Amino acid sequence: MAKSISKEGTIPLIFQARVETYGERVCVKYKKDGVYTDISWNAMNDMVRRFSFYLLSLGVKKGDRVALFSENRYEWWIADLAILSVGAITVPVYSTNSAEEGAYVIGNSESVMCIVSDEDILSRVLKVKKSLKKLKTIVIFNELSSKKAGVLSFSEAFKIGDKFKSKDMLKTRIKAVKPSDVATIIYTSGTTGNPKGVMLTQNNFVSQAEVLFGMEFVEEIFDNDIFLSFLPLSHVLERTVGYYGPMYRGCTVAFAQNMQTLLDDMKEICPTILISVPRIYEKVRAGILTKVAESSPVAKGIFSLAFSAAKKNLPYMCSGKPRKGLFASRYNLFDKLVFSKLKKNLGFDRLKIAVSGGGPLSISDAEFFVGMEIQVLEGYGLTETSPVTHVNRPRKVKPGSVGHILPGTEVKLSDEGEILIKGRQLMAGYYKDPKGTKEAMTKDGFFKSGDIGIIDETGRLTITGRIKDVIITAGGKNISPQNIENSLKSSRFIEHVAVIGDRRKYLSVLVVPAFAELEKWAAKNEVSFSSRAELIADSKVNAMIAEEISKNMKHYARVEQIRNFKLLDVDWSQESGELTPSLKVKRKVVEAKYSVEIESMYPPDNS
Repeated sequence: MAKSISKEGTIPLIFQARVETYGERVCVKYKKDGVYTDISWNAMNDMVRRFSFYLLSLGVKKGDRVALFSENRYEWWIADLAILSVGAITVPVYSTNSAEEGAYVIGNSESVMCIVSDEDILSRVLKVKKSLKKLKTIVIFNELSSKKAGVLSFSEAFKIGDKFKSKDMLKTRIKAVKPSDVATIIYTSGTTGNPKGVMLTQNNFVSQAEVLFGMEFVEEIFDNDIFLSFLPLSHVLERTVGYYGPMYRGCTVAFAQNMQTLLDDMKEICPTILISVPRIYEKVRAGILTKVAESSPVAKGIFSLAFSAAKKNLPYMCSGKPRKGLFASRYNLFDKLVFSKLKKNLGFDRLKIAVSGGGPLSISDAEFFVGMEIQVLEGYGLTETSPVTHVNRPRKVKPGSVGHILPGTEVKLSDEGEILIKGRQLMAGYYKDPKGTKEAMTKDGFFKSGDIGIIDETGRLTITGRIKDVIITAGGKNISPQNIENSLKSSRFIEHVAVIGDRRKYLSVLVVPAFAELEKWAAKNEVSFSSRAELIADSKVNAMIAEEISKNMKHYARVEQIRNFKLLDVDWSQESGELTPSLKVKRKVVEAKYSVEIESMYPPDNS
C-alpha cells in the first residue's frame, strides 16, 4: 500500500489541511447561468467557516443531528463540512424522498435542524413539520420567494454567522472531533419495513480515503484530476469515493446539473475520474449500439471490425501486458478511426479510471468498455462498510468479479457462502437499534453482508447473489436472479427487469422496455400504435423481445432459462416505488404491485 499523504484523523482536519495546501486552486465547479464556475479551496473554507459560526450561534452541540435534504450541489459540501467541523452529525436525505420518507429519517434521527435545497423540498418538510418534535430550525440553500416563518436562507445564515463573536470556538471544536466520533447516520433504502440508520464514524471515512486514494492503483490519481459528481451525495458511494476521497487527494469536483443533462455535462467537463453505478454504463453502451444499428452498411462493417479488435484487446487490458506486433498496429488504427471518436463524443477522452459500484455490472458491459481502454473498475461494498471492501485495479481487471480485497480488510465466506467482513471501514452500528446491530454481526466480530460470493485462487471475489433474493424453484433449485437480469438488460430494448420464480416450476420475467428504442424499432418495422399499452400488446414487438431474451440467455443452464415474460407499459423509478436510490429493483414491492401480471405468466394449464 502506498504511503498515506496525510496524518489527519478526521474529515474537518483533512479539509483544513487541503485548504492550507491548495488555497486559490479550484476545489469545485458548478453551473451558473449556463457556464461552469470555479470555487477555490479558500472560498469554500470561507463559506464553511461562516456556516459553522451560524451553527455555533444557534448552540448546536457535539453529537447533535442535522438533516441534509438536497440534491448534489456545492452547498451540500459546505453544509456537511460545517456540521462535521462543529462536531455534529450529518443525516442525509435523498432529494427524491417523499415528505413521509423524509419525515421518518428526520424524526428517527431526532435531527434538530433540517437543511433543504429549494422550495419544492421545503414544502415536503413543512408538510410534516408538526410531527417532528425535535426539529427547531430549517435552512434553505436558495433564496426564498417569500418569507416563511421559521425558515432561513443560506445567505441569511451566513450573515448571522459573520456576527458570531467567539470565532476561536470553531478551532477548538474542530480539534475536539475524534476519529471514533459518529460523522453521519445514513438510512439504508430497505425493501421491506423502515430503513435502518447506519452510523459511520470519522475513522470509517478517513480509512477509506487513505486506502482507496493511497493504494498503488491510485498513484494514477493526482491533485490535478477532475471528478464529475452526479450520484446522490446521500448515497455512501458518492459521499466516500466522489467527495471525501477527491478532497483527501486535493482533486477538483464538478457538479453535474442533473441526470437529464449528464451527457452534456460530461462532454463539457471531460472528467478524468468517474464514479458511477452500472445503470449509467448500461445506458451509454445501449446508446452506442443504437447509433451503430442506425449507421450505414460501411460504417457498420468498420464498427464490427473495431469491436472485434476491442474484444481481442481484453487480455492485454486485464493483465497490463503491452500489445505487440501486427495486432498493436491494428488496434491503434481502430482506436484512431473509432474508439477515440466515441470517447470524445461521450466526454470520455480524458478518462483514466471509471468506477462502478452500488450493484452488479454485467460482464458484457465491463468487457465492452475495458476492450476500448476505458478502465471500468467494478468494486463491492455496502453502506455498513463505508462502503468499499473490494475493487479491481487498473490493468488487473477480471470482468464479472469485484476484484481483490482492500488492505486492512478481512473477508471470509460462511458455510452458506455469505460474505463476512471486518475492518476499519465497518460501521459503529445501527442507530437506536442494538438488537439489529447484534443480529448483523457474527460472534467473532464479522459483519454479515447478506451477499453470496465465491473467491477464486487469486483472491478475487465474485458476487453470485443476495441471500434474500435467491429464488428456490418448485423443483428445489436455488437460483440467483441478478446475473440473469444483468444479461437481459444487455438488450438495448430492455430498461428494467425482475426475474420471478420463487416456489414456481419455471422462471419468468417482468420487462420494462426501453421505450425510446422500442418506438424507433416499431417505426422501422411498420408497427402502428397510439399508446404504450398498444405497443407492448403487438405480436411483432413480443416476438422481438422474446428473441432478445433468448439471445441473452443462451449461456445459462436449462433450469435458469426464462419460460415466459410480461411487458409493462410503465416506468420504474424511486418515486413510483420499484427502485432504490441506487437504481436496484425492490423485489417485494414489484411482486406485490404487479401480482396480477405475474400470475398471468403462470396459467394453470401450463404449470
